[in-house]
Amino acid sequence: MDYVELNVPVSGAEQAEIVTAMLADFPFDSFSDEKGVLKAYIPRDELVGCKEEVDGMLAGMGISGATYIEIETQNWNALWESNFEPVEIDGVCTVRAPFSPAPVSGLDIVIMPKMSFGTGHHATTWLMTAEIMKRDLTGKAGLDMGSGTGVLAIVAVKRGAQHVDAVDIDDWAFENCAENISVNGVADSVTPILGDASAIAGRHYDFILANINRNILLADMPRYCATLAEGGELLMSGILERDIPSITGRASEMGLAVTGTRIRDGWAVVACRKE
Repeated sequence: MDYVELNVPVSGAEQAEIVTAMLADFPFDSFSDEKGVLKAYIPRDELVGCKEEVDGMLAGMGISGATYIEIETQNWNALWESNFEPVEIDGVCTVRAPFSPAPVSGLDIVIMPKMSFGTGHHATTWLMTAEIMKRDLTGKAGLDMGSGTGVLAIVAVKRGAQHVDAVDIDDWAFENCAENISVNGVADSVTPILGDASAIAGRHYDFILANINRNILLADMPRYCATLAEGGELLMSGILERDIPSITGRASEMGLAVTGTRIRDGWAVVACRKE
């Protein structure tokens, strides 16, 4: 799958956060803020149906000079390989590429640097991983919704989970997840599934990890709750700090008790329990 990189000039971190939140309503699946330029990535096929609306939104915000750059899959892979530095999470877990040295202590997670989202570099992946590392998941069955590289499913198994379904709509993510679970020796405990939230109908989970975006979380939360066992946990990220009220409000409507939140670089994770 080929991607397009949208480069948006921003005046600072606050404007970058606002533009990120606005673009998250479209099929952009990852973002980075680099020296006054917000970079947002979207599958080329997805851009066709929303480019005019995106351009209009940026114009309405008084932003000019945004540019689109097409990135072929193989070029993206080369970019990952040249920039993938190990990510250390709370001193208890390291996410690294296979060509980086293993950490001297803590959980060691190896992720092949491909296009799929979830290398630990983004604040939301960092937050979700940190939350998983606080929990003993021994013997539990879980779901990693919007799994990307499969990193969260892998960490969950390393924390004792008996089995995790890793669901993503991107065929490239599906393939990368399969590769990563094999590299990390958990292929017998993680099942990659190509599809959306409809793929989990009729299944049952003790915990659910959903690192996607605000709109999908709000829309699919009823499906998550339907498959979550009583007393089970739902961890959600892919949201900005400003999105917390809408997420927690929706969770309360679903009968979920909010048990905690954490913020990193303006991004948030929300933890809930099914009463």
